[in-house]
Amino acid sequence: MKNLNFLRTKLKLSQAELSRRSQVSQTYISELEANKKQPTYPILKKLAAALGVSIAELIGEQYPEKPEENDV
Repeated sequence: MKNLNFLRTKLKLSQAELSRRSQVSQTYISELEANKKQPTYPILKKLAAALGVSIAELIGEQYPEKPEENDV
């Protein structure tokens, strides 16, 4: 979940703060960001709400790490 890390850091939130806001454990958030776990729908809802985005934005491709050559 690359977008999770992107959105969290964009909002200047630590994993601990996102954990507090979302009621999702910091360990689980870390595992999601490292692509070691896949979130369930209820977890996606909590994280998206805590970040102020839709689930589609959270799991989508709206925030690539760097532009593709075709996008330039």
